Amino acid sequence: MRVRSAVTTLVVLGAAGAGVVAVVRGTGPLPDPEGCTAVVERHTVSLDTEQAENAALIAAIGVHRRLPARAVSIALATAYQESKMINVEHGDRDSLGLFQQRPSQGWGTEAQILDPVHATNAFYDALVKIDGYESMRITEAAQKVQRSAYPEAYEDHAEDGRALASALTGWSAHTFSCVVRPDKTYDDQRRSVLREELGNVFGATPSNLDSRRVAVTIGVGASAHRRGWAIASYAVAQAKRLGISQVSYDGRTWHDGDASEAGWRTAGSTTAPGDAVRITVR
Repeated sequence: MRVRSAVTTLVVLGAAGAGVVAVVRGTGPLPDPEGCTAVVERHTVSLDTEQAENAALIAAIGVHRRLPARAVSIALATAYQESKMINVEHGDRDSLGLFQQRPSQGWGTEAQILDPVHATNAFYDALVKIDGYESMRITEAAQKVQRSAYPEAYEDHAEDGRALASALTGWSAHTFSCVVRPDKTYDDQRRSVLREELGNVFGATPSNLDSRRVAVTIGVGASAHRRGWAIASYAVAQAKRLGISQVSYDGRTWHDGDASEAGWRTAGSTTAPGDAVRITVR
């Protein structure tokens, strides 16, 4: 999923930031460091950009599979415990990847396990076979999948998992945001890469509108509104990697650079649920 473009605008049809206080130390305000936060019901989760990319991917696949937010909470808490949300190439014995899955235990080949899409789907495949996982404690459900030597360890990340899942699946709108400084070394493939990625991750079917725009139709209603925020949050999480400079949805806009310190800001009249997520690429 490591996908890497002149300014290009993507439009995703159908389809948080917190204010930042500047610190002054003699010569003027210091810029906030890069990173992402989810703030849900007064609980804040902080991630670096790599962790955010992986967390958003795990959530997006859950949305695509139409799994409950509880499943995403369990997956995120598990990835936190197993790998700190980093796609690591090592672990205990032959464990690898986001969920520290083992080739010798039937999770796939090394290459498959190191593919975050495969690893996440493999985790969800195992989770949904557990009868009643939705009502279990997060650590109990995670343990039934992982069979860890430390069965209670996942509970340490349960609250973070719940907050991230709520923000990244669209249940808590505009609560996930990132501070991103533009990178001047982007290549020219980002528009097509992002179009393909949104199709693969969210299960949408993109179509070209013109040389600068892409559309993905996902319908209307409350579920589409949540999906719109899931797509918008995913785009912000991938902004550093893909050179995304602006994301707009539901009357709010996120910008990269210094403006990203302000998170999601009101942008004129409110866009109706089921309208468009607008993504601008540098």
